[in-house]
Amino acid sequence: MALKTPKVISLAVAGALLAGPAVAQGPLEEIIVTASKRAQTLQEVPIAVSVTTSETIEQAEIRDVLDLQSVVPSLRVSQLQNANQTTFIIRGFGNGANNPGIEPSVAVFIDGVYRSRAQSQISDLPKLERIEVLRGPQSTLFGKNASAGVVSVVTAAPTYEPEGYVELGIGNYNNQTAKGYYSTGLSDTVALAVSGSLNKRDGYADNLTTGNDVSNRDRFGVRADLLIEPNDKTRIRVIADYDELDEICCTVANLVNGPTGAAVVALGGALDAENPFSYDVYYNNDSINIAENGGITINAEIGFENFDLTSITAYRDSFLDQPFSDVDFGGADLIGNQPTSTDIQTFTQELRISGGTDSIDWVAGLFYFDEDIDYRNGLDFGAAFSGYVDILTGGTGTVLGLEALLGYAPGTFHNGVAVREYAKQTNQSSSIFGQMDIALSDRLTATLGLSYIQDEKETSLIQENSDAFSKLDLDGADGFQALVGLTLAQQFPAVFGLPFTPANIGLVTSDPVGAAGFQQLQQAIVAGVSQIDLTNPAQNPLLGLQALQFLPQLLGYPNAALDGKSDDSKVTYTARLAYDWSDDINVYASLSTGYKATSWNLSRDSRPTPAEISALTAAGATLPANLVPGTRLAGPEESEVFELGLKGRFDWGFLNIAIFDQTIEGFQSNTFTGAAFTLANAGSQSARGLEFDLAYNPTNNLTLAFSGILIDPEYDEFKGSAIGDISGTQPGGIHEQSFSLAATYNFTVGGYEGFARADYQYDSEVDIQDGGAANPSFAPLNAVGGATREVSTVNASAGIDIDGWEVGVWARNLFNDEYLITNFPSVAQAGSFNGYPSAPRTFGLTLRKNF
Repeated sequence: MALKTPKVISLAVAGALLAGPAVAQGPLEEIIVTASKRAQTLQEVPIAVSVTTSETIEQAEIRDVLDLQSVVPSLRVSQLQNANQTTFIIRGFGNGANNPGIEPSVAVFIDGVYRSRAQSQISDLPKLERIEVLRGPQSTLFGKNASAGVVSVVTAAPTYEPEGYVELGIGNYNNQTAKGYYSTGLSDTVALAVSGSLNKRDGYADNLTTGNDVSNRDRFGVRADLLIEPNDKTRIRVIADYDELDEICCTVANLVNGPTGAAVVALGGALDAENPFSYDVYYNNDSINIAENGGITINAEIGFENFDLTSITAYRDSFLDQPFSDVDFGGADLIGNQPTSTDIQTFTQELRISGGTDSIDWVAGLFYFDEDIDYRNGLDFGAAFSGYVDILTGGTGTVLGLEALLGYAPGTFHNGVAVREYAKQTNQSSSIFGQMDIALSDRLTATLGLSYIQDEKETSLIQENSDAFSKLDLDGADGFQALVGLTLAQQFPAVFGLPFTPANIGLVTSDPVGAAGFQQLQQAIVAGVSQIDLTNPAQNPLLGLQALQFLPQLLGYPNAALDGKSDDSKVTYTARLAYDWSDDINVYASLSTGYKATSWNLSRDSRPTPAEISALTAAGATLPANLVPGTRLAGPEESEVFELGLKGRFDWGFLNIAIFDQTIEGFQSNTFTGAAFTLANAGSQSARGLEFDLAYNPTNNLTLAFSGILIDPEYDEFKGSAIGDISGTQPGGIHEQSFSLAATYNFTVGGYEGFARADYQYDSEVDIQDGGAANPSFAPLNAVGGATREVSTVNASAGIDIDGWEVGVWARNLFNDEYLITNFPSVAQAGSFNGYPSAPRTFGLTLRKNF
């Protein structure tokens, strides 16, 4: 059969979008989406899907994926720790992590290619057609890691008629942007499009230690897209892209200046204490982010007599290097550096056939995924860390004294390089899927879909640990030896009338009587210390130092008890009934499931389970000192959603409503506790809610949109969280109400067309972290208002087209709304807290020439 060409989306469609529509002149037109792996109109497809067109993206000045959430209330996007750590959350579900072993629950596709990690998802794409956000589990058709939803980015195919644009922009913080796109036919059957983008901006925060700015932009990208159509049944797109960034990221502020803050200042550091929106920070080095990302995609569509064949083949290589990173976020040189690098090579292949009759439309396919990850991470102590320990323990010489008591050379503890971890992961995943729409009558359609997913991982993790201090067994042999030496130092002067020094010990023991007395003293002290419960802080003062032993030895694997492999499989399904109530209104009811395979913790926070420790002990293995049990991985998470929906198209606009009841069993939670990330499965997390999307055209020139989500999230069962049993509580960071309002007005002045647009995003107040006010460790945050987040942000833009020259002005966060993206306990600074403040107001001007 001849290939079906999706209808080109014009400017007029945008009023239908729940994603904050752009302008429309006249009746709203249909929008084509591919949420069901075949072309359907937005109003026909019985799926909760948001669509943002290129017009909305351009007019709203959505500059990267972080900005997309301002027009899609069900989608939340955050960027933490580095420029490539982006987390997508849909309907309150989703996760990301500080290490690449933990995969996302929201799958991101660009031109049908699955992008497995955030660092391969951030490319600027100068010629977008639309972005689809599919809400709820989508594993039946999208396979791997779509347990919470899908973000699908679709770029425009090359055109045969020459067209293009050049765009230049300037803004505050010395923002300078440049974009270019050109498409033309090379022959009657071949067209080529090339594009490029450049985005530079000074950071909106200042590092007052180094004098550099933080949270800047410095990235560029190039892309070539070749379209080959030898006949009306064959279409081939070959896309090659490459992008780079070199930035200092991200801004971390002090929220609570705890008892350790004075020690930081005493060591020459500085803190802008409890003033997160000053955007003044003190890092002893800048957190450099260097990323390179590129790949090639071959998308072939061939029409046969009774079906269409689609093949999408892709290879991608993503590299992130973070050679410098200050993780204590203070001016004192405590944690000197945390170098990190991640190299990921990914190959994907999808084969899909689709067809239909008068009563059945069907699609079936295979998907294969092969990925290799090489992850390296380290941590170095700074020059001030030993002095920091001295201050916290009440005086100078604590570290030197402990070294002497235990027989270590001076300067052994906290001496530069501490740990280096080397992790690898190989992942092969495949799925077979099929779905059919069966017309039971002229108005009633049943949809049935099945997918079988197989996911295999093989991982390894080793560590080089030269941190002698963290190896000390302070509640065991090392603690015993140190207490004996400490007691001897205290009693020696009283017994012998001399200061406790090596010379005086030699002097005393040179005499037989003195030697006998010294031996008796030692024996008495040993006998006394033997009666001490070394695990009791009241009896063993050295236990206070354990809080600073945050780099315990890592037990690497594979080992005799753990092979580092996982092999998961699951059948997911979709069942749906859709009824056309009229030509303009349809309703649907659906039950869908999703699946995400095992995620491995590839960082130094990987801890052996008690069972692994027992097995190794039974086998006679020698285990590292201070081995801390925990988790190596989080098992699969399985999602299920029941949904009722209504989609209506009217003369005045659109109205879409969805009521959902969604549950994820075994949600993969990754929580930072101040010294480590805890990876664990929540027993069950649920969310019940209502979504609505309204677009209204009161006149031909004015488009209004109102969309939102009301949600009731809950941990139905989560006994093994980082803070204990939090079953029955609300998960942190999920707003119960989120709304987006947008208004766009089209006008004509002197024969020139223009627009003015504004949108408003509101998220109700929520506890940022699990446990909220019920977690006593967050009491200091509650006292300063740093435990919650509430968002109330306005964006605006306007533009006019003068004979093909488009001039636009824009502002994001127009009224400088201030909120915290997240908060966390400060590293190695008990009682202090840090957080990521929202970006301040940005604004600018663009000039664009279309041709």
